[in-house]
Amino acid sequence: MRQDQEDPYQRRSAQVYAAADRASSGSVASPRPVLYDAVLLDRDGTLIEDVPYNGDPEKVRPLPGARAALDRLRAAGLRLAVVTNQSGLARGYFSAAQMRAVHARVEELLGRFDAWLVCPHDDVDGCDCRKPAPGLVYAAARELGTTPSRCVLVGDIGRDVAAAMAAGAAGVLVPTPVTRPEEVAAAGWVATDLPAAVAEILRRQQAVQPSTPPTGPVRTALVVRSDSAGDVLVTGPAIRAVAAGAERVVLLCGPRGRAAANLLPGVDEIIEHPLPWIDHTPGPVDPEAMRSLTARLGVVGADQAVVFTSFHQSALPLALLLRMAGIDRIAAISDDYPGSLLDVRHRVPVGVPEPERALSLAAAAGHRLPDGDEPVLRLRRDAVPPRPADLGEPGYVVLHPGSAASSRACPPEVATRIVGALTDAGHRVLVTGGPDERAVTARVASAGGTDLGGRTDLAGLAAIVADASAVVVGNTGPAHLAAAAGVPVVSLFAPTVPFGQWGPYRVPTVRLGDAAAPCRDTRAASCPVPGHPCLSGVEPDDVVDALRTLAVSGGGGR
Repeated sequence: MRQDQEDPYQRRSAQVYAAADRASSGSVASPRPVLYDAVLLDRDGTLIEDVPYNGDPEKVRPLPGARAALDRLRAAGLRLAVVTNQSGLARGYFSAAQMRAVHARVEELLGRFDAWLVCPHDDVDGCDCRKPAPGLVYAAARELGTTPSRCVLVGDIGRDVAAAMAAGAAGVLVPTPVTRPEEVAAAGWVATDLPAAVAEILRRQQAVQPSTPPTGPVRTALVVRSDSAGDVLVTGPAIRAVAAGAERVVLLCGPRGRAAANLLPGVDEIIEHPLPWIDHTPGPVDPEAMRSLTARLGVVGADQAVVFTSFHQSALPLALLLRMAGIDRIAAISDDYPGSLLDVRHRVPVGVPEPERALSLAAAAGHRLPDGDEPVLRLRRDAVPPRPADLGEPGYVVLHPGSAASSRACPPEVATRIVGALTDAGHRVLVTGGPDERAVTARVASAGGTDLGGRTDLAGLAAIVADASAVVVGNTGPAHLAAAAGVPVVSLFAPTVPFGQWGPYRVPTVRLGDAAAPCRDTRAASCPVPGHPCLSGVEPDDVVDALRTLAVSGGGGR
């Protein structure tokens, strides 16, 4: 294993990979990057008491704290819309005029909303607007002049969160007595009530904006993310933020993240070195290797170091080496007392998505994304090769069954049945995997897919993913490649880590699997429960239905 290797990459002016245009198509770029510019709210059970099929304005009762919470959002400049299923219209329980009278009463009590979006259909109508379908979210975003990725939807049942996710928006679940436990388990973001949801929305919004600039100019910034490819990819927005405020950015990563580091905009130089306190299968600490790393870091001449870690990792061992290397200003997230090792000790609540967690650290260090840059995952255009011509036209579905952590891999027998169901539904399926997964990909592809196991490196896989209509994948690197390309994801997500932190970021997503399985929050790399119950129960037809929800047709189009 290489202990200390670096290559120069002049990426400062490198263009973002073109496939990212799909994620931002039609968006209205903000001069000052923010997470959200609109909040969408379910009506019954979220804003007002849930009175079934209510057509009487006199029965409207706001939930406690709703008016003050909404006024906080208005004061922050966020636009507000109500997105509500009203099947009582289809069933004839009340008229459109009665519904409008109810809405007028809601606005009288809670203030004006910028838009009202109503699905008047019943479940049997098969419309694309009734939640959990994403139609209302797309319509609300258009009405408000924004995109779903810049919206957050607050609701009280799983349908609300699912609709938000399927459109690429953030979803907040505020449970009530009618919310089912499995809906709470599957939600990535849960708040106790509407005021708490609003407080966290505003906190997250503010957290990515620097309160103070760096002390003095930053000629060279050292950024660190020593983990797997997926971990490096989700740190990309934060690295771009640092790059916007520094003349030169040097990235320290580990061997498992090097291929992803090569794909990131904003990085001028890479230093590859394993860190034994980060690696999942570490060897013994080699004093000579640590001395070599410290000397190499000293040569960088960094004015500032920003150490990015996952929520369960410690930045302090590396901070000590950085101090010994002569770096004067060090920023990191640390719950542990850092003594004199950190100049910026940042803290982040549990549950924040990893890209936002990293962005908030960059902001604490004085950096923000440049004007017009959205807080989404991106890849360098010049780092992704052309897609192999023998794969045919774009519009296929990519199925990636494996993962570096076996606990997060889709069981091969389940993946095989999924390929069969997708093929029967008219989808063209490409099965991808690394060189060590060829036996698995061959087995899975035998049900009707094309086996690409071991045929590509990470950059080549990024090219294949970018031209897909959708990606079916667990919690592993290709899910983040899909997010970077704006490609919808059917997420076969094992709950060993929180979905709210590690789910596909700001891209249309349908989550499948048992979110309440016994492996939940164990962070296990190998499945700790016989039979892999979190994913073994996924039905192939559910994947086909998920693609329909994401508007991915069997003919390869969208």
